[in-house]
Amino acid sequence: MILTLPYPPSVNTYWRANGKRRFISKAGMAFKEAVQAYVIDQKIPKLGTARLRMDIIICPRSRRIFDIDNLLKAILDALMDAGVYEDDSQVDDLHIVRGKACKGGAAVVVIEEINK
Repeated sequence: MILTLPYPPSVNTYWRANGKRRFISKAGMAFKEAVQAYVIDQKIPKLGTARLRMDIIICPRSRRIFDIDNLLKAILDALMDAGVYEDDSQVDDLHIVRGKACKGGAAVVVIEEINK
């Protein structure tokens, strides 16, 4: 299946802290809500506990330099919270590449079940 998600927040802006308490930021919550709405609107099937392969293409908002790996956690958590799979530990094969910049940015995610 192929999903075109909004541009995710960086791990640097995904988490916030208040003393010893850590929580997901407003940007992180907004991203999770947008992914959940997309999954519902597009009637994305649930994969349950299947072992998974994921290819992720990050299409940045600009040609500014950024760390591509800082975007993974938000994507994996949002898809899990939206019920696409039960836990991100099911992802056995993960590839992430930088795509071309596009207006607003996006994350194109290809998910396949793998047999183990």
